[in-house]
Order: sequence, then C-alpha cells, then structure tokens
Amino acid sequence: MSAAPTQPTVTEREARQVAEAAREQDWRKPSFAKELFLGRFRLDLIHPHPMPPDEDAQRGEEFLAKLRDFCETKIDSARIEREAQIPDETINGLKELGALGMKIDTKYGGLGLTQVYYNKALALVGSANPALGALLSAHQSIGVPQPLKIFGTKEQKDTFLPRLARTDISAFLLTEPDVGSDPARLATSAVPDGDDYVLDGVKLWTTNGVVADLLVVMARVPKSEGHKGGITAFVVEAASEGITVENRNAFMGLRGLENGVTRFHQVRVPAANRIGPEGAGLKIALTTLNTGRLSLPAMCVGAGKWCLKIAREWSAAREQWGKPVAFHEAVGSKISFIAATTFALEAVLDLSSQMADEDRNDIRIEAALAKLYGSEMACLMADELVQIRGGRGFETAQSLAARGERAVPAEQILRDLRINRIFEGSTEIMHLLIAREAVDAHLSVAGDLIDPEKSLSDKAKAGAQAGVFYAKWLPKLVAGPGQLPNSYNEFKREVDLSPHLRYVERTARKLARSTFYAMSRWQGRMETKQGFLGRIVDIGAELFAMSAACVRAELLRSTEDHGREAYQLADVFCRQSRIRVEELFGRLWTNTDDLDRKVVKGVLSGTYEWLEQGVVDPSGEGPWIADATPGPSKKENVHRPVR
Repeated sequence: MSAAPTQPTVTEREARQVAEAAREQDWRKPSFAKELFLGRFRLDLIHPHPMPPDEDAQRGEEFLAKLRDFCETKIDSARIEREAQIPDETINGLKELGALGMKIDTKYGGLGLTQVYYNKALALVGSANPALGALLSAHQSIGVPQPLKIFGTKEQKDTFLPRLARTDISAFLLTEPDVGSDPARLATSAVPDGDDYVLDGVKLWTTNGVVADLLVVMARVPKSEGHKGGITAFVVEAASEGITVENRNAFMGLRGLENGVTRFHQVRVPAANRIGPEGAGLKIALTTLNTGRLSLPAMCVGAGKWCLKIAREWSAAREQWGKPVAFHEAVGSKISFIAATTFALEAVLDLSSQMADEDRNDIRIEAALAKLYGSEMACLMADELVQIRGGRGFETAQSLAARGERAVPAEQILRDLRINRIFEGSTEIMHLLIAREAVDAHLSVAGDLIDPEKSLSDKAKAGAQAGVFYAKWLPKLVAGPGQLPNSYNEFKREVDLSPHLRYVERTARKLARSTFYAMSRWQGRMETKQGFLGRIVDIGAELFAMSAACVRAELLRSTEDHGREAYQLADVFCRQSRIRVEELFGRLWTNTDDLDRKVVKGVLSGTYEWLEQGVVDPSGEGPWIADATPGPSKKENVHRPVR
C-alpha cells in the first residue's frame, strides 16, 4: 500500500479544468433562468405556476401540522442558544416524527415529501431554531441520503436509507483546512488496498460531524493500474476505527450547530461503500447541490416571515412623536422592504422547488440564484429588523427577559443568518458558478476563439461557428414582446403587473447584449472580470425574482387566496427591484474595479501599511491555517452520537 499523497500543488488553469470537468456539460432540459441570461423571456416555462399533486400536498400538510406542534411544544430555542447545544431529547423527538427521512422514499421508511414540502418543513423548524434547521438540512440536502438517492446502488440504498430515515444522522465532508471552493487541491487520500480503500486526511467544518453516524466523504484516489483515480465519494461509518472528531467548532451564530474537525487515519472503507465510479466525486457533490442548495433559501424565507411578524407587532406597539413608529416613513420603508422581499423569496423558493419536483426543467441556475438571492436578502431583512427595534434589536433576548420585556431574539437571527452567505458556496463563488452557466452558450460556440492556448485553425473553425450562432441570435435581442403595450395582459388586474413583466422581457435582452459586448471586449480575460460578472448575475437574480413574484401573485389570485394582497406585494417588490436593477446596470460600466485591483496590490505589498498604525491586534498566536498533515490523532475524540 502506497503512502498518502501530500497536498497537491495546482496552477489556476489546472484548478479551473478540475471544476469544469465536474460540472454538468449538457442541457437536456429547458431552463427558465438560462434562457433569461440569453435574452429570452420564456414565461411559458413557469406560468401557469406548477402545482403539486393533491396526494403530495395532503401528505405534506399532515406532516407540517405534526411538526408545528412539536416546534411549539418541544423546542426550547432559548436553551439551545444558552447551552450552545441541541438537547438529545429534541433530536430524538425529531427522529420519532420521521424528520430525518423527510426526503427519503417511503419504501425505505422515509416520509417521501416533495421538495416543496421539505422546504416548508425546514422553514418551520428553522424558525423555531436555525441550528435545528441546519442539522436537518445538512443531513438530508447534502448528507448521505441525497447522493445515494441519485447515484447509489440498490444495495447501498437498501443498506443505508432505512437507517438514515429513522435513526442515523449524516454529514457531508468535502472542505479541508486549506481547501475551500478549490477542490483541485483536495489532500485527503483513499488508497486502494484489496477490497477496501484506506482513508487518510483531515476535514474541516463538518456540519453534523460531531453527532453523525454516517458520513459522505470526498477523497482523492491515486491513479494506478486498474484504478482511474481522482476525487471520489464514499459512505463511511462515523464510528470506524481511525476516525477522530478532534474539535467541536463554535461560531458567531448557529450556536447549537454540531460542526467539527474530523481526522481520518488509516480508516478502512469497503469498496462497496464507494458512491459512483472513481473520479466522479465532484460531479456527485455538484449534482447533489443542484437541489440541495434550496434548503438554505427555505430557512431564509422562514426568517423573513419571522422578521415581518416582529416588525409588525413592535412597530404598532412602539410610539414616537404621537404615532406608532411604523407610520414614520423612515421605519415604514423598512417594513415595506421586509414584506415585499419575503413575498418574493417565497415565490422564488416555491417555484424552484416545484420545478425540481416535476423534473421537467433543468434548475441548476434557478437553485443557485435562489440560494444567492435568498441568503443576501435575508441578511438585509434581519439587519433592518434590528434597526427597527433600535437598542432592543442589539440587546439579547435573555437580557430583555431579565428586565421584564418580551424576549425577542432579533440580534440572534442576524448572527444566525450571516453564515448563509458562506454555506454551500459563498456569494462570491455563487456569482462565478452562475456566471459560468449563464455564458455556457457563448463558450460552446466561441470558447476556442477566446482561448489563448488554441491553434489558429481551431480559432478559425470557432470563428465560423460563432458567426452562424450570433447571426441568428443577435437580431432577436433588438425587439420583443416587452415593447408591446398589451403584452402579458393576463396579469392586468386592479393592480397591474403586466408592465413589470414587459420590463423583465426588455431587460433580459439588454442583459444579454451587455454580456455579449463584454465578451467581445475582454475575450479571454472575461473570466477575470469578477466584479462585472457578479453584477450580471445579480441583475439576473432580480429578474428571476420579479418573474416568480408575478407568477405567484397570479396563482394566489386564481385560487382566491389573498390574491389582491399578493398583487400589491408583487407590485411593490417589482418596483423596488427595478431600482436595484437600474443601479446594477449603471455599475456594469461605471465602477472602480480597475482602481480596486491597484489598491489591492498596494495593500498586499505593504504600500499602505502605515494606515494600520494606531491600533493593537487582539488576535491570538498561531498559524493562519492549521496543519493538516495526515497521521494519528493526538486529541480526544469528541464524537457523540445521539441515541
């Protein structure tokens, strides 16, 4: 058996090649968001709003009723925050409810909920305590059940899914101390040895890792005779000899989160526990995240609903200068933002989730946009709630209760939500991921044209191919239904949403023209223009949210359920969104990106070090990145399975 490999050293190009090989290359199904970035507003893909079958809805509603009762009577959120740990009896109560198996098929003992109702459940339990929502989400959205559901063998499903549905908690282990969103440098090894693989390495930020029974681990298999090698996924028993949970990490929020550092030393894993072929690990991880990412905006929606409730109740009770603070415009605008944005986030989530359930559309961009937009907007809503509450927003719930006031954890929700901008792909990484998918059509026809390593003959061939594509595509960006005053008139009610949909159609074409112009201008340097790409993606996110909000409003109107009010909220959201879109378009070409790069070079070279004088640094001693050299653990094992 060969020794474990050391930390791989890779170039930027090699890292990009690894990421590119892992992404899904083909678009076998239509995608509303992909078409949107290409300047084609395919309203027919999302309207009429898809609906779950009655049987699925009934099963989902029945479980939500049981879960709501549990949340109201069995979850002590203040205790979880105070003790920084979820009580075992709470976790066991969720197990008894079947909450571990919400997304697992009934034939394996799960509840078989749809993505729509799974997300509603996460929003509900996450509102009771966000750490609980994170536990259930990490277990089912990215933990062992989801990759097994998509890529597992019959034997693996029969072996593991019944356990995962009722008793066993799972965790997902990809990140390492020196490896985040650059998996090409992954160092944990899985060396073949007979019918086993032997794992060595260290994994960081293993959500649920402290209490997990089963792990899905990404490790690098060395290439050898009979072994393709590459990053590979394995199901690993958490109690296996050689596994040590070396640390339970603590964070600014989600204080009940069971997140740790896990070391593998000569851990034997049967080859039968490998998920998919060798080298398919990253593709499995990314495919899992395509729908798994929807769990985060689900909890962001729950947070928005709670922020709205508290803002409404507090702003009606608190008076200043002779009237409730809600009727002062400075506060009222914040309440309007929270209400309109919560409506839009729920629209984006439900639409994306229902499309995931129907499996008619490719939702990789939609799910990524939902995660990106939800995590960013939820943080803004929580921050506005803290501002509305004033000094009480900054005060802890425990302190409020101690002096006789309602224990409102506004500052906690702000801390708890902050991680969602980092979890499962930071905002910056999501910008790049979505941008890559958004320009896929361009790279497919003109990629060789802007690739500096391609030969002249390849470039000539690509030029001819691109000429044919753009000759057909560009003229379609000149005019469309958005310029016709009667387009989308089915959305014209007492409140008229049709102008907003016409705006989305026109703006989608403008967005596509801007992307094409940027590619023509920067060509191969386009991938370095991360500021520009981020704004392109943010515009697309706003257009997607506007579309979803209008479609949801019409759904609620047609079902006679808050239709008039839904139209009002959709109208306000679209008007707010349009202001943000116009600002983003202005910043596409008028910005400080080039100057920022010069300043960054100066900062790193020490040019501005004088600016740091006059303060002391309270940071402790130690390396910036912990040593992750493979070997036996020197620490106590803090793994504690919940029974």
